[in-house]
Parts: sequence; structure tokens; C-alpha cells
Amino acid sequence: MLEKRTLGKTDIKVSPIGIGVMMWMQGKGLMGRMASDVSDEIKNDIIKESIDGGINFFDTAEMYGFGRSEANLAKALKANNIDDKDVIIETKWNPLLRRAKNMRRTINNRIQYLDGYTIDLYMVHQPISFSSIKTEMKELARLVEENKIRSVGISNYNADKMRKAHSELEKLGIPLAANQVNYSLVRREIESDGILDTAKELGITITAYTPLAGGLLTGKLHNNPEALKNKRTIYKWVAKRNLEESIPLVETLTEIGKAHEVLPGQVALNWLVTYHGDTVVTIPGATKAYQAKESAGTMSFNLSKTELEEIAEVSERFL
Repeated sequence: MLEKRTLGKTDIKVSPIGIGVMMWMQGKGLMGRMASDVSDEIKNDIIKESIDGGINFFDTAEMYGFGRSEANLAKALKANNIDDKDVIIETKWNPLLRRAKNMRRTINNRIQYLDGYTIDLYMVHQPISFSSIKTEMKELARLVEENKIRSVGISNYNADKMRKAHSELEKLGIPLAANQVNYSLVRREIESDGILDTAKELGITITAYTPLAGGLLTGKLHNNPEALKNKRTIYKWVAKRNLEESIPLVETLTEIGKAHEVLPGQVALNWLVTYHGDTVVTIPGATKAYQAKESAGTMSFNLSKTELEEIAEVSERFL
């Protein structure tokens, strides 16, 4: 059984598998048209399966429907009578066409949408902004000091920018808790571009998004390629691009899964949060209750060192 781990150098404990609720946008926001419609009943079931399976970590963002994802997460947690102390929530500030001081004006919106649930980790969603990293980190530190957020993170930052953010926060006595990046067995670039090494060196958690590559690593698309035509997701192109090249990898995941009586996608997630020790956690999305149940089930088994290395070797082409 995979145990909870510390988020960076904070005192926050998260399950190595979380749940992303980006798709709970209700068709709103920059990406809303590509998101599936998820009913309240299904959202409630997703939260129930997550909590029952040992997941305590949930990811959302301002950009996901202009607060609708955040509000829907809070609503579903309340419907399941989940206390604030029993969940860890990360959300993100959208820096596009904004300056850092915008955080002061919009943080109360985040707090309002989350309706009583604490912002345990607040991230800058991506590094493009009208303000410098130094200025942004100062604003985030202010929010920590004002007890509006518990910890600070970034998203989609390269190694150099991550190091800069860490340095600026360190001057203020605050750790950089996490960097959220695209990482999966078919997107292993962070292992060679310095991001992962820098995170390990500085004690920063990597929060991996798109860990199943748009469903590719579940093996379901290999068994039924026609399903890609009807797949309504913003990550459809990820699955389509890597479909043929990933066949040997998915075959390996399937065989190892049989030995543990689990699914290939669960093996893929387990590898992601195990191969590099405690450095990586991940946030697969969920628009159906069974997806949350399967993700939670990822924490119920342990891959051997031989199995971990076999998976690493067969996926080397994606480094």
C-alpha cells in the first residue's frame, strides 16, 4: 500500500494519487467546450470513491471554468460530508495578461468558490505574465503570511525558472512546495531536461498531470482504435500521436498488471509515483466514478524493482 507523503518541504501530507477536476467546468472557460458534462450525481460519486479509496488530494484552477471547477469540487465534498481537515486542495492563479498584484484582488474569489475549504497549495498556472518571478513569489508569500493559502507552487516552469522561484521564496523563508508539469510514461522529458533533477535537489514535489496520456496508457484505445474518433477530450491528440509507438509499452503494462491483478493504467500510475521515490505525485482526471475508483486502487499494490526497471526500459523511447 502506498502511503501519504510530504508535499515538498511543507508539513502537508498528500496521497501519492490525487484527482484532477479540470473537466468539471460545465462547458465554461477557455477549454470548456472540450470538457465532458459531468452531473452532480456523478461528481458526488467520484468524491466518494476517491475518499473511500484513500485519496485526499484534489486539483483545480481558476482557469477551469472561471471558478466553476472549484465550486463544483466544494459542492461535491460537502455532499459527501467531507471535512476541510480531511482533504488537500490545490488551485491556481491564471497569470495571462495580468500582473502579480492581481492575486490580491482575485484570491477572495478562489476562497469564495471553495466555500470553506482551505487552499492548501496555490500555484502560478504557467510562467507567462506581465510580472517577474520575483514579484509573483513576493505576492504568494504575502498570501501565506495572511493565512489565505498554506503553501506555494508553480506549474509548467522549466528547471531554470523553478530554481529562480525557489530562490526568491527561500529569501522570504517559504519553501516552494511543487511544480505541476506534464509527465507520463510517454512524456518523460522532465527526466532529461533538468526539471526532475532540480526538483530532487531542492526538495520540490513534482505534480504530474495527464499521467495516462489522454487514456492511452489504459490500453483501451489500443484494443479499440475507433474509439479515438469519438473521444471528446482536450488530450485526444496526445493519445492519437503515440498510439502505434506505445504498443510495446502497453503490452508490458498489461502483463505486469495481470501479475498484480490490476489494470495497465494502474500500473502506469504506480510507476509514475514510485520510480523516483517520493518526488512525484499525480492527479489523473475523473469524469466517471469508476475512474476515481481505479485511480485509488493504484495505491493498493507495490511494483518490484525489476518491474519498475522493465517499464522504464520499454518506455525509454519517450525520454
